[in-house]
Amino acid sequence: MEFPYMRNCLLVIVLAGILTGSVSVKAQSVADIVTPEFFNGILDQADASCEGKNFYSRAAFLEAVNSFPQFGTANDIRREFAAFFAHVTHETEHFCFIEEIDGATWDYCDETNTQYPCNPDKGYYGRGPLQLSWNFNYGPAGQSIGFDGLNSPETVATDPVISFKTVLWYWVNSVQPVIGQGFGATIRAINGAIECDGRNPATVQARINYYTEYCNQLAVAPGDNQTCGEVEPTCGCGVYLLLDASEDSYYKLEKPCNQSK
Repeated sequence: MEFPYMRNCLLVIVLAGILTGSVSVKAQSVADIVTPEFFNGILDQADASCEGKNFYSRAAFLEAVNSFPQFGTANDIRREFAAFFAHVTHETEHFCFIEEIDGATWDYCDETNTQYPCNPDKGYYGRGPLQLSWNFNYGPAGQSIGFDGLNSPETVATDPVISFKTVLWYWVNSVQPVIGQGFGATIRAINGAIECDGRNPATVQARINYYTEYCNQLAVAPGDNQTCGEVEPTCGCGVYLLLDASEDSYYKLEKPCNQSK
């Protein structure tokens, strides 16, 4: 399927296929923007003792991107990438954390969700670049990506490609649809009930700081509506979301009013 706004990338696509033959079209176009310098500039800020230091890598990220052609198809892909990595940086503290701090001590099983029943021997706490959590996220993520999210949720913390696929799965389904409203809408989509509308302005500002920093690195204007105090709340059906690595809370994302359930 061809997206109209991808036509300008045709030259890159052709050259990628001819010159490399081993990197997908999508990964190559993302790789042109998410350079080693950009990615490692985030990772290098993590302390040497961080477990994520030897887990997250640009190669794993690019391999995961192959499975999500939707990623990077917003009107301004550089702005989308800046937003994506701003949230990942905040959630993992520069790729330091793989799992939520003390996550195993919390109960993230929604027993009312019969579609994705919990395995009583497993924990569905935050893991990966956006700290995927709850059985009702692990279940559908696993089905979409190709791992047993309910019976092997720890895969998100042991397989770096799967780990990146979970964040991309969540991003294209729940964050990308609102990115046109500004960076503030993406904050609301990820942790709005905990941070937005004056609940935690310092954390919101931290996300904004990362976003503007990455916009500068990627040579793109950050745009308007950067804070989630300026974004209209959404309504519709709820999709429970992800945790900050250092928090024990979650957010129920609501679909925009003009989207069907």
